[in-house]
Amino acid sequence: MTPRTDGDPRPTATGHWISLDATSIKVLKGGGLKMGRLKLQPGIKSIEEEPEDIETPKDKTALSCMINTEIGSVLAVMRRNVRWGGRYMSGDDQLEHTLIQSLKSLRKQIFSHHHQLNPAIYLPPFLDVIRSDETGAPITGVALSSLHKILTLDVLDVDTVGVDDAMHLVVDAVTSCRFEVTDPASEEVVLMKILQVLLACMKSRASGMLSNQHVCTIVNTCFRVVHQAGSKGELLQRMARYTMHELVRCIFSHLEDVVGGAESAYFNGNGTDKQEVSGLSGDYTFGAKQMENGNSNSNSELDSESTIPGIDESIVVPGTGTGTGNGNGKDTVPYDLNLMTEPYGVPCMVEIFHFLCSLLNVVEHTSIGPRANTISFDEDVPLFALSLINSAIELGGTAISRHPRLLSLIQDELFRNLMQFGLSTSPLILSMICSIVLNLYHHLRTELKLQLEAFFSCVVLRLAQSKYGASYQQQEVAMEALVDFCRLKSFMVEMYANLDCDITCSNIFEDLASLLSKSAFPVNCPLSAMHILALDGLIAVIQGMAERISNAPVNYEFTPVCLEEYTPFWMVKCESYSDSEHWVPFVRRRKYIKKRLMIGADHFNRDPKKGLEFLQGTHLLPDKLDPQSVACFFRYTAGLDKNLVGDFLGNHDEFCVQVLHEFAGTFDFQDMNLDTALRLFLETFRLPGESQKIQRVLEAFSERYYEQSPLILANKDAALLLSYSLIMLNTDQHNVQVKKKMTEEDFIRNNRHINGGNDLPREFLSELYDSICKNEIRTIPDQSAVFPEMNPSRWIDLMHKSKKTAPFILSDSRSHLDRDMFAVMSGPTIAAISVVFDHAEVEEVFQTCIDGFLAVAKISACHHLEDVLDDLVVSLCKFTTLLNPSSSEEPVLAFGDDPKARMATITVFTIANRYGDFIRAGWRNILDCILKLHKLGLLPARVASDAADDSELSSEPGQNKPLTNSLSSSHMPSIGTPRRSSGLMGRFSQLLSLDTEEPRLQPTEQQLAAHQRTLQTIQKCHIDSIFTESKFLQSDSLLHLARALIWAAGRPQKGNNSPEDEDTAVFCLELLIAITLNNRDRIVILWQGVYEHIAGIVQTTVMPCALVEKAVFGLLRICQRLLPYKENLADDLLRSLQLVLKLDARVADAYCEQITQEVSRLVKANAGHIRSQMGWRTITSLLSITARHPEASEVGFDALLFIMSDGANLVPANFTTCVDAARQFAESRVAHADRSVRALDLMSGSIACLAQWAHEAQEAMNDTEVSKTFQDIGDMWLRLVQSLRKVCLDQREEVRNHALSALEMCLTGVDRVKIQPGVWLQCFDMVIFTVLDDLLEISQGHSQKDFRNMEGTLVLGLKLLWKVFIQMLPELSQVTTFCKLWLGVLSRMEKYLKVKVRGKKNEKLQELVPELLKNILVVMKSKGVLVQRSALGGDSLWELTWLHVNNISPAIQSQVFPDENGTEESESGN
Repeated sequence: MTPRTDGDPRPTATGHWISLDATSIKVLKGGGLKMGRLKLQPGIKSIEEEPEDIETPKDKTALSCMINTEIGSVLAVMRRNVRWGGRYMSGDDQLEHTLIQSLKSLRKQIFSHHHQLNPAIYLPPFLDVIRSDETGAPITGVALSSLHKILTLDVLDVDTVGVDDAMHLVVDAVTSCRFEVTDPASEEVVLMKILQVLLACMKSRASGMLSNQHVCTIVNTCFRVVHQAGSKGELLQRMARYTMHELVRCIFSHLEDVVGGAESAYFNGNGTDKQEVSGLSGDYTFGAKQMENGNSNSNSELDSESTIPGIDESIVVPGTGTGTGNGNGKDTVPYDLNLMTEPYGVPCMVEIFHFLCSLLNVVEHTSIGPRANTISFDEDVPLFALSLINSAIELGGTAISRHPRLLSLIQDELFRNLMQFGLSTSPLILSMICSIVLNLYHHLRTELKLQLEAFFSCVVLRLAQSKYGASYQQQEVAMEALVDFCRLKSFMVEMYANLDCDITCSNIFEDLASLLSKSAFPVNCPLSAMHILALDGLIAVIQGMAERISNAPVNYEFTPVCLEEYTPFWMVKCESYSDSEHWVPFVRRRKYIKKRLMIGADHFNRDPKKGLEFLQGTHLLPDKLDPQSVACFFRYTAGLDKNLVGDFLGNHDEFCVQVLHEFAGTFDFQDMNLDTALRLFLETFRLPGESQKIQRVLEAFSERYYEQSPLILANKDAALLLSYSLIMLNTDQHNVQVKKKMTEEDFIRNNRHINGGNDLPREFLSELYDSICKNEIRTIPDQSAVFPEMNPSRWIDLMHKSKKTAPFILSDSRSHLDRDMFAVMSGPTIAAISVVFDHAEVEEVFQTCIDGFLAVAKISACHHLEDVLDDLVVSLCKFTTLLNPSSSEEPVLAFGDDPKARMATITVFTIANRYGDFIRAGWRNILDCILKLHKLGLLPARVASDAADDSELSSEPGQNKPLTNSLSSSHMPSIGTPRRSSGLMGRFSQLLSLDTEEPRLQPTEQQLAAHQRTLQTIQKCHIDSIFTESKFLQSDSLLHLARALIWAAGRPQKGNNSPEDEDTAVFCLELLIAITLNNRDRIVILWQGVYEHIAGIVQTTVMPCALVEKAVFGLLRICQRLLPYKENLADDLLRSLQLVLKLDARVADAYCEQITQEVSRLVKANAGHIRSQMGWRTITSLLSITARHPEASEVGFDALLFIMSDGANLVPANFTTCVDAARQFAESRVAHADRSVRALDLMSGSIACLAQWAHEAQEAMNDTEVSKTFQDIGDMWLRLVQSLRKVCLDQREEVRNHALSALEMCLTGVDRVKIQPGVWLQCFDMVIFTVLDDLLEISQGHSQKDFRNMEGTLVLGLKLLWKVFIQMLPELSQVTTFCKLWLGVLSRMEKYLKVKVRGKKNEKLQELVPELLKNILVVMKSKGVLVQRSALGGDSLWELTWLHVNNISPAIQSQVFPDENGTEESESGN
């Protein structure tokens, strides 16, 4: 039997023939570039029993032996067949079959040293066996195995002699393999071996020798096996599909190596790189019967419906019909045939990819739409095609963008089919489509801006929501895909920058974010996997923002966009789309414009006139409206009422007509069919109902259409008439009230002679008729449709727009736009995470939510979104359960058993510690949680501490709380007993109580564990850090924290507060004082609020209590700590201590000693920092109060002693007040008289300070300043002696007499002070004379029991008068009122002479008065003060003196002035 040479298989007696004819592939021009070899595992060895590791023969002999082995294997199988073995006994001239002869001949040649082993020589005998239709399946299979072995041994490479011819022969032979089928199993084996060999060809190092045409042939052959395998065994099916995948991967993995510049050689003379490409075939449509069994023939032959001998005709796959192009009516540009014979490169990849896309074109013959949402054919074929396409994109990657033909296929045909298949009910198809789009986004997003927008708008957003009719499976797949996109950190940023910030695009970011947040909400249903999935996507977006902050924090200050003048918003351009310095402000400005346009649209829909005025006010329209700006507003603004737009455009007003023509001018109808253009035009507004308005609208449309796409139209009038005709046809066909429909002939007849007097082509009109009949032009747009349907006309428009749209902006790792994006989604995000957290019951979900909360907090803090952070804190605090009214008898254990509450609590305080700078109102909620923990006794003791040492804290008066941490595992509450005190310490004391009246139950292990978890949680919170580290808080946050503490403490009220309220108020006050002390550098911003709060407590408290104690001592501690650092605030701090003076008497008495101790500390530590008179007055007032307090007086006097001793801390500012304080201690009788004496000594000792100040002033100041200083010193001295005068009247003799002595020292020791005479006169009147008069009165009016030994005091007083008068006589005698002063002295001496103590005159005074008087007179005489100046009696001083002296002692005059006395007697005698 001779081999079959024709294309038809012929059945034989032993079985059926099967042929695998290579069919021609219509190919385009391709680059003849050498391809690299894929580094994949060679061969498929799942069928053949060959060693796994085959080593390459080292030399010619080894290769010869290997080929000889394969020859023997083939001959052995052939001899087993009777047909081949019986030829030896035949009578024919030819003893052996040509196949056997060629194999035997090859044996001789391979061992010949005269011949080089040329694969073109040793492969043909095997290929002849494969091609022969006389060989059975076993023989063909062995030959294929031998061929596969040779290919996988890597003996062939590009340098092998004759390799190019050999590879071509192999492909031609294997793809035209024909063999006799003896049984189905052997047929499948052969088919699998064919697949192995073809794959080995592509993986061979010599694969670069294959031409584009051969590669296409290999792929086509494998696909035919895939197609026929549908009726074969499962193994063959899987093997065929696997091989197809590997082929695609192998081919497209070389795309990266192709030089982009070679693309120019791929075109056949056409200058455009946007032309459509022809496919392996046109549209491939699989019949239902063929899809069921793979072949309609019953003899199991792999048959071709048509065998095309020439390479100029399109290849068809067996079982398919031929198509007519790519379905868009465009002519295709074929490749040059010369390129198809060159080494394979991009041309074959384009053909293969187009062929794969064509497998999806079946969707055009099905009913897939927004309301049909079903697909009526087997999902197997499109799913297989999609998986191959995905592989090609994965391996082609970004290299695809360098080859316009491939890119064009993806942009148009592939994406168009993906959009339609995306609405399939098959979750598998939808999932694969989403994977493809994910890969396309990753590799080619810069080229697919509008396609991605359409995919998300029309597929993902629609299918992810049940309210639009999607099944749960569709929703789940769509949501999974969306979450996958969200996990790409750049996705949402780029959607926002490229789409949301583009006025011509929809707000994809906002829609997706809204979808995720809404889908995470479990509304009236339990938490499901879908909710968790949506939450994952939402948190992925948030965490992406948080990571960008960590990668590169944004340092710029957020500045809102503002339009100061009109600029045409549709013409805003960016200088550089790759430089963030340019594109960031550009997109923010564009987003601002878009938002304003939306607001303007809302105004326009309510009142068109006011809407336009609003846009003029925001500089989006010029002050004087022009047609172009209004037209662009109508064209590019979403949300406009299309009825109002239609009425405006159809108006006969001249301005409206101009707007209409400008509006039409915004459309691009280039190379667009008339019906498609008309659909796009009428989608943007509602066509008015009046005929005149319709006329104007269609005139504008026709003019624009004819201008751009004249095609076969003679003029614009033809376009107008035909447009009218289409509107009428549309109404006729789709109006239910029209019973008799227009036929095609009627339509053609109605449009005769409209094209410049000629007829339009019948085919042209027929196409228009069919288009209108099948697809209605909607003249009443459906404004309620949320997600538009992607119909053919819209797709064509999208492709037009994609050529003009702004470049795709690629985001970097910095958070340029995150603030704007986060502001949009923060509220819904917090709500969604909170709801899921509330409904969740699994710790894994808890942790996911917590991660989301922390990310939200980080972003809010970074971008200074304080309101968002406050909302987050408020939401989180609710989950701590600490704010809930506790229904549990043991809330500590309940808290320990609630992991959600514990996690929320840790998160709240983590946020407070990390991002406290940006918390404002949220501090109140945080403090509520802290207060609840305080009430439960769960806070560390040092929470309210400041930066002071422990020693200082422990010595604080009234501080009875232990400093050890109250958090201890031993603090376990008793079970079944009422709480007698709050806190763990109190409950622990109950547990240890010996009181056995009530039964005591030991805690269980579970309770101990819960309690331990509670303690660990609180420790992780680091609550104390909030206050101890408050010095690092920003000022605004610190102020809000302080206000929150004041608010939480409650307004103080008169009367008894409940113990719990008081405990809360005390704790809040402790915290307030702590942050005040920790922020001494910023006390100015806190002080007013702190002071008012403490003042409120002090002024409303009438009984001693912990709160007022904490307020008073806290205030004193603040002053102690801050005075050294805040001199400018010293007066305010010291003035605040006046509050202590306003304490209720009972309160003041209770704390007097402790207050005095604190004041004493304050003085001793800060005396040098108290400089104002007011400050010292406050301090000395506090000390003065203690003078009469038994417990406090000693401490108070000690403080005064510190100030006044040796004048160390006496200054003019505090001299008077210290003297007054010392006087009160001197007058105080709560201590021994010795202290009063010491107080008097302090007073008298202070005169030295006055002298020193006077001396310093005289040396350092000018005359004017010296005069003023001496005047001030005189006033202080006068106050000093006045104070001493008061003590001179003390009942205690020792004190009284010492006071007189001190007074005498102060009066006589002022030589250096230089007291002015006028002051001395005041001193005599107010001090000396007054004290003498008062002592005289006391001696006469009080009993000896009250005032002992007044005689001695009177003597001291009189001596005081004598000594001071004599010392100051020279200065006093110069005063004009000296006579009056002198008479005062004489009158007091006269009174003291006559005084009766206990009813009788005092002998000492009787002796002392004349003596002192005589002494004074002698001094006056010696100083020339008392002399007789006139004999005529005009000297009143002389006369008055002797008048009074004679009353005291007449003999004195003669003793002092003996001469004058004799003269007087002689005169009187005369």
